[in-house]
Amino acid sequence: MIGNWFRTTMLLGALTILIVFLGNVLGGSQGMIIAFVLAIVMNFSSYWFSDKIVLGMYKAQEVTPQQRPDLYDMVTQISNRAGLPMPKIYIIPESSPNAFATGRDPEHAVVAVTEGLLNLMNRDEIIGVLAHEMAHVKNRDILIGSIAATMAGAIMLIATMARWAAIFGGGSDDEEGGFGMIGLIAMSIIAPIAAMFIQMAISRSREYLADVTGASFAGHSRGLAAALGKLGEYSKRLPMRQASANTAHMFIVNPLTAKNMANLFSTHPPFEKRIARLRGM
Repeated sequence: MIGNWFRTTMLLGALTILIVFLGNVLGGSQGMIIAFVLAIVMNFSSYWFSDKIVLGMYKAQEVTPQQRPDLYDMVTQISNRAGLPMPKIYIIPESSPNAFATGRDPEHAVVAVTEGLLNLMNRDEIIGVLAHEMAHVKNRDILIGSIAATMAGAIMLIATMARWAAIFGGGSDDEEGGFGMIGLIAMSIIAPIAAMFIQMAISRSREYLADVTGASFAGHSRGLAAALGKLGEYSKRLPMRQASANTAHMFIVNPLTAKNMANLFSTHPPFEKRIARLRGM
């Protein structure tokens, strides 16, 4: 677990270095500061209102203890073990099995599961999935994801500024700190791609950590391992109808496509590796 936090810290550090590097290439800190402020403004609303935005997007409905006492019993059990406040519980009217957690902090947490997941899984498997999502709440992954998104957004804005500066400003190698127009354009293309890869690596790292933490909340790893096996099988055949690329990283499995994506381009680790790690615990 310590290694996972160290990896996340190093990846966030890499994003910070990219921001500083791009800011200096543009001719100082002014461009870097402007882009960073803009990125913060864009991502602040997403962080603060993420629960309302994503729940509305997927037409999720809050359920009461009277409506789903079984679901509330499982979440209460996990919350007590994790030492977390009881989150709000939502059900998504979707046949594809999936789940996510959101909320800016543990006191405003939301756990949402699809009808398909509740219909497909047995009790141990549902507890494993719910524990995984509560682990995201415990580990503050919504905040970490927002920080990573802010940094990546700043890098993309700075790169765009650099590209326009190169196109309209021309500039010699001396004027652009040794880069020149071609160098600036190349850098403005490569840097956002690098930022995207780093952001995806952070997401994969947090998923691994949530698996381990969630297994400890559930009391064993076999439920989550079995659930991931089913999710891996069904997600390929039954992707979510209204899935958005902007929210795909929030779910326990990628809801976008029935096709396997290359590990390098995925926000989620391969099912096989996740299951193997859980069974090896």
